[in-house]
Amino acid sequence: MTKDVKELGLITSGSLVEGLQMKLGPERSVEEVKAGKFVVVHGLYNQFFSLITDVRLDASSPNILINPPTREEELLRSVLTGTSAYATIELRPMLMLAHEDRELRPVKTIPPHFASVSEATSADVNTVFGSEDGKGKFFNIGTPLDMDIPVCINLDRFVERSNGIFGKSGTGKTFLTRVMLAGVIRYGKAVNLIFDMHNEYGWETESEDSKGFVKGLKQLFPEKVAIFSLDPGSTRKRGRKPDVEAFISLDDIDIEDIALLQDELQLNTTAIESAFAIYRRYGNRWLSELLSWKEEDLADVSKELGTHMQSLSAMRRKLNRIKALPFIVEDSAQSEGTIKKILDYLGRGISIVLEFGRSNSALAYLLAANIISRRIHDNYIDRTERYHATKESSDKPRQLMITIEEAHKFLNSQAAKQTIFGTIARELRKYSVTMLIVDQRPSGIDDEVISQVGTRITALLNDEKDIQSVLTGVSNTSGLRSILASLDTKQQALILGHAVPMPVVVRTREYGEDFYREISRAPKEGKGDKSIEELYG
Repeated sequence: MTKDVKELGLITSGSLVEGLQMKLGPERSVEEVKAGKFVVVHGLYNQFFSLITDVRLDASSPNILINPPTREEELLRSVLTGTSAYATIELRPMLMLAHEDRELRPVKTIPPHFASVSEATSADVNTVFGSEDGKGKFFNIGTPLDMDIPVCINLDRFVERSNGIFGKSGTGKTFLTRVMLAGVIRYGKAVNLIFDMHNEYGWETESEDSKGFVKGLKQLFPEKVAIFSLDPGSTRKRGRKPDVEAFISLDDIDIEDIALLQDELQLNTTAIESAFAIYRRYGNRWLSELLSWKEEDLADVSKELGTHMQSLSAMRRKLNRIKALPFIVEDSAQSEGTIKKILDYLGRGISIVLEFGRSNSALAYLLAANIISRRIHDNYIDRTERYHATKESSDKPRQLMITIEEAHKFLNSQAAKQTIFGTIARELRKYSVTMLIVDQRPSGIDDEVISQVGTRITALLNDEKDIQSVLTGVSNTSGLRSILASLDTKQQALILGHAVPMPVVVRTREYGEDFYREISRAPKEGKGDKSIEELYG
């Protein structure tokens, strides 16, 4: 340890399995020490990069605690504090670095008694997390607790797997998601398809503190982001013009899509069986046919199909809600045009924000996101298989990241087996498609799916089930559990997983003017401030 690094305390006990205990130095206040703080233990042969997981008050004799000094006995209190009465800090070593080596390794030993512990320096942070170099491998996500040095996420590793951003309502998940998407778009690490349920990602939206507005991705990257609108009238009312008006045909809707909507439409299993009977007769036009029948014809139709008449009638009545959605059309050519344009834009590296406008009900969101993602995923499978056959780089599809909110509705235990998103989560980038799932109820997501999530960026969660779910598949979770429960209500997150070498708590960076300026320093592609169609049409 160098002389300019101030000692925090000394290691007094511990084990490889349970972690280390440090006695806080007498000159340091226990109130300086926070759960999640990044510290370094200096062993004889290794440095141990560690997180503080718990803080405890101890005493050398129980008699001191039975008869504690009063407020008036200031001298006695100062004599006892730090010596007979002291603080014990629980540490969890995450990585070790040998003095003669510069390669970080998993922790396989522990430091000796009385090893010195210090707060991490900027050099320590850069050693572990890397530093921004303008090429985009490392991207600043925030700063460690009580430090002013960037913590970086490895964007190359981030886009390799599906990732999650979690936190209860009001913790800033959307703003954090914008930061991550901006980094991925800026450096071209992946092309993005963002299902924007609440119209928060494309254009400006109200700031986190409700004291103004912040820019959307279209404003930050006018040449790299296109707005597709499922409700163009709403987009225009907000003073914006979509790049593309999007539609979905009734013939695009499969039985699996309807099964996903069972709860929203209050459909029973008999209704799904009736839908299959219609599909066997009419194929892709099953829903168009169902909605075209008149009530007085249903008795004859049910006999012909061998279905229950009342069930058929109830299903027809409930599925009429789908036909009423503004983006649903009967002309399949309109829908096919939307899918072709989405694939065309993604193929050229232009990320898409799909706005729902006023059609932001759970019904509309579940239906549109599942149908569009399924069609795109099918295309990516075809292109990947062609690439494997030809070995031509031109046939290789661009890495695609699909962002969905309210992810538990797509990825709960029942839906994950039916939706395309469950398939994508289990494929681990097999076909160059991953997800960024944003959710306030991770406990609602199937355990098998969440175990496949590569990097987890988690803001405050209060529910024990949600905390347990976020830590699914993570070893030595007891310390991380206490860290998650002690995060601030805003602008703090625990980051762990594939894109960071070790778990770390950060104060997430501000999404504001300073961020905009840094983002704009990236080399620009394109020919000035023109529309998407002018540039690429």
